[in-house]
Formats: sequence, structure tokens, C-alpha cells
Amino acid sequence: MSVPAATAWPARLRCWPHSSAESSPRRLRAPRQRMGGRGLGPSEVPGVLRPPITGLARSPAASSVCAKIVQLLGQNEVDYRQKQVVILSQDSFYRVLTAEQKAKALKGQFNFDHPDAFDNELIFKTLKEITEGKTVQIPVYDFVSHSRKEETVTVYPADVVLFEGILAFYSQEVRDLFQMKLFVDTDADTRLSRRVLRDISERGRDLEQILSQYITFVKPAFEEFCLPTKKYADVIIPRGADNLVAINLIVQHIQDILNGGLSKRQTNGYLNGYTPSRKRQASESSSRPH
Repeated sequence: MSVPAATAWPARLRCWPHSSAESSPRRLRAPRQRMGGRGLGPSEVPGVLRPPITGLARSPAASSVCAKIVQLLGQNEVDYRQKQVVILSQDSFYRVLTAEQKAKALKGQFNFDHPDAFDNELIFKTLKEITEGKTVQIPVYDFVSHSRKEETVTVYPADVVLFEGILAFYSQEVRDLFQMKLFVDTDADTRLSRRVLRDISERGRDLEQILSQYITFVKPAFEEFCLPTKKYADVIIPRGADNLVAINLIVQHIQDILNGGLSKRQTNGYLNGYTPSRKRQASESSSRPH
């Protein structure tokens, strides 16, 4: 895992529960800090931190990385109202399709890996409210019928928020909300095999349609839209969830945050473990990564 020397980890994060046979580190007992209102920064209220968001751009392996983090932190056994760590997925924010687009989607002829497939305005609005410590409603997308369900998932304020998705870094407006950016890097064979297993078991698709979509849409979109955003990453995690060394480093850092370790330290340029968003360079002025 490559970590720039000047990089500091974000103050907080959040993830969905996931079961695993592996043992988890010691349970977290630190009291949770909450902040209402408009999400003041550390310069306005010393010692009180707004919940920052960590973005994970990824192949399908990023969800496994997040699930592993939650499991190792013991958060998969915690009541959803009391979770300190929670994941939000970009997949929840697909746009509502028109009748014509839905007909194409049912035939496997709609590109769900294109930036325009996502409701970026809703993503930004939701993440902005999270930084303000608000409870938010997350859409539920039905990948079989290619439609947004009526019900939503309630996500309560948390200490650590992870937002993962194939194009998590694509929108500059969304990208600027992240206090830390992680890129989960896996090889093409692994990406394809995981997609095949997922789409067959979870989305009711046949192998021929999956392979056709991969060749027509998925692979070209990854190379054109996702891969170029790798340059925005603060940390790159090779081999995805198989990289236990990298994952354990992230887990230990989050555990330190939740147990109050970082909040007791004040270093040059950082306040209570909070890292201000990095200013964009001239080469990053465009919302498009290439």
C-alpha cells in the first residue's frame, strides 16, 4: 500500500455489516461524539469535528474491503442506530430510468458504468448532509428490474463514513467532500470474475449477457472514466480485500480514532486528527479526470 509521507488519515469514517469467521480486534468503548447544526469545521469549534467522508474508488473489490474493515472492527454485530462505522455505496444512487432506457437495460444494452448513469446531484446533497451530522435517507436500487424502490434506508450520524463506488472520484464536487481518497486496485481477471459471480447470484443475469456488457460497456468505461481517477487517490490498495496488511493498517487507524487516540493529539497543520481537504492543483481544475 503506497502512502505519501505527508498524508494523514481522516478523523472519522462508516460501513454496512458483514459476517466473517475471522476474529475482530478489541471492541470499541469510546463514547461517540455528535454534532448537530451546519457541520462546523475545527477552526470554528476547537475540539469538535464534523464527520469527514472517505471515498473509495474501486473495482467490485472495494465493497469487500469495506466489509472486511467493518467486520474486523466488530461493527457488524452492532445495532444499526449505534454503528460507529458505516458504508454508503454509489450503486444506491443510479438515476431513475426512462421507459426507453429501462427497455435497453433489460436487454443488457444500457451503460450503467457511465458517469451519466448516476444521480450526482443527489449524491452530493446526501454526502453534504452527512458532513453536517444529519440523518439521511439512502435510495434502494433494484438491479433486477432496474428501478429505484419506494423504500429508503435510514443512515444515522456516525463517527466514520465510507463512500465507495466505481466513479467515486469522478465528480469534482463530490470528490472535494472527501477527507481521504482510497483507490482499490485489482487486476482485470479478478474484476471480471467477481462481476460474473455477483451478477449471476444477486442480479439474476445470465453469463452471455454479463460478458456482452463487460466487453461493450464495463471494460471501456473502467479504462475511460474510473482508471484515470486513480491519480486523485491518497492511498492505493493493491489486490483489494486480499491485501490484509493494508486493511489491518486502516483498521488500526480507525480503531485509534474511535478510541480517542487521535483526538488527544495536536500536530503541526492538523487539529485533533482532522486533515483539511487538499487544495486542488491546476491540473485538477476540471471535473473530468482526463
